Amino acid sequence: MATLRQFEYLVTVVDTGSFTRAAESLHVTQPALSHQIRALERDLGGPLLERLPRSVRLTPLGRSVLPHARAALADAERLRSAARRTAGLESGELEVATVYSVSLGVLPPVLRGWRERHPGVRVRLREYPHADELQAAMSTGQADLAVGPTPPGWEGPVRELGTEEFVVVVAADDPLAGETSGSIALDSLAGRAWVHYAPGNGLADLFDRVCARAGFQAQVAIRAEQTAAVPLLAAAGLGPALVPANILPPGFDGLLLRPDPPIRRVLSAYGRIRPDPLTAAFADLLAHQVRSNLSLLRPVQG
Repeated sequence: MATLRQFEYLVTVVDTGSFTRAAESLHVTQPALSHQIRALERDLGGPLLERLPRSVRLTPLGRSVLPHARAALADAERLRSAARRTAGLESGELEVATVYSVSLGVLPPVLRGWRERHPGVRVRLREYPHADELQAAMSTGQADLAVGPTPPGWEGPVRELGTEEFVVVVAADDPLAGETSGSIALDSLAGRAWVHYAPGNGLADLFDRVCARAGFQAQVAIRAEQTAAVPLLAAAGLGPALVPANILPPGFDGLLLRPDPPIRRVLSAYGRIRPDPLTAAFADLLAHQVRSNLSLLRPVQG
């Protein structure tokens, strides 16, 4: 039966690109490493690696096995970490994965509150541009907890946190300032050129979908790689933008309009397995902050 050590050997060979470097990294002899890889291949029913003159390459079987090997190693490390926490240690590391917009708006006050309560526990934040990438990372055990849009069909624990509101941002001196009561139909902006998100950003897909529902395809004035730049460019007069209200800082210099009908997205915390006490405590703080902190559910001007 495959062992965690064999999985570790496989992952190290892939990550270092050679048996020699992997053996050095693992502090084992190369024959011992090769023996364990061959034993793993026999157990799994075929070759996992193709040995090239100066590197190695995964076989199709190896490509299918590698994500599970990484996940098994990540789960084992979290098991060891959970045991240390249960034993009363106040140090360690909590890995939290999220999408860019949530790391800008929802998480900062949560992380501040967490540090005040657990100063000895480090938080490692992994950020992804798209909810699909976040879900894929969680599927392979890359973090203890994911925070982002509710994943469809997720088989592990899911805890809904709240509903994220989106607003349209334009410059404070935009002609709309004198023509609206604070809300606007998205299709009334069909003729405008928008500040858009770069391809691959999950908010780009969301914006394209809501525009399609409103019956138009948005013209693009500029695309921004950084999520945080989009409302700033809109406020500078480069075009309207659709952004989560909670990413806007206090005193933001721009006109905020409510889309009519509203545009919302449910956010959740989710994981692969039942959370250990420390992960559960972080999820509790996260849920409390989202419910009670007005800066997370920012009211729209108008």
